[in-house]
Amino acid sequence: MSVYTNTARFDTGRALTIEEMQKLAPSIFSVDKHESRSQKFKPIPTITILEGLQKEGFVPVGVKQSNSRDEHKRNFTKHLVRLRRIDDNIKYQVGDTVCEILLKNANDGTSAYELMAGLFRIACLNSLVVQKGTLESTKIYHSGNVQDKVIEGTYKVLEQAEYALSAPQDWSKIILSNEEKQAYAESAKIIRFGEGELSETIRNFKILHPRRAEDKNDDLWTVFNRVQENVIKGGITFKTTNEETNQTRNGTTRQIKSIDQDIKLNRALWQLTKTMAELKK
Repeated sequence: MSVYTNTARFDTGRALTIEEMQKLAPSIFSVDKHESRSQKFKPIPTITILEGLQKEGFVPVGVKQSNSRDEHKRNFTKHLVRLRRIDDNIKYQVGDTVCEILLKNANDGTSAYELMAGLFRIACLNSLVVQKGTLESTKIYHSGNVQDKVIEGTYKVLEQAEYALSAPQDWSKIILSNEEKQAYAESAKIIRFGEGELSETIRNFKILHPRRAEDKNDDLWTVFNRVQENVIKGGITFKTTNEETNQTRNGTTRQIKSIDQDIKLNRALWQLTKTMAELKK
């Protein structure tokens, strides 16, 4: 087992030590740019950002670094850091939802600085997670006044992460009526398919259909999870009729595979659910 897997476990997880991070991803500690970069290139030291995030309770539980053919770039190249709040009082189970932050950066020109907060469902206790939603992200290129941009972007992501940590508990207490579920499904359907013929053809009950027994509840958090899965994974059957020939055609919705489209749809569904929660207060 790698150090990445051991530290990121949900049953015995812990924060990575400085020594482990130095061994696995030395470029995290770069405070200057690679010599190949111009004077306009502004380095963003990852270790400084990590120190700030640790003060907010997020600690690194996993790091990875890209391989570089150029040995001189090894201490500057692209790396990814996975951060999570470690709380000894929390006992995770498979199926639980957790908020994690991913930090990507490089000081050799191979990557912009990017900080992302997302919700993940635990697939197994040895650290495997399945993304449930991208809540917020900030992307900063290594030019101009990077320091102020990094600070502003980091707090924006942390604000969303704080909200995400409480959302599963808060939204699971909100019970939706049949009319509210229909309104939610109708809005989700328009977000995914627009307001054309396809959206009108797909029945709301198919958007709301649970794919597993544990997703049958009518609370807002469960409804959000099953609607999100249905519109993103596809597989919803529908029928369309040609007005000229009056012939009926069967169809099936496609899975969302584009990263950009996936993020855009996840954010829109998250905002829809957040609005529903506010209306129910």
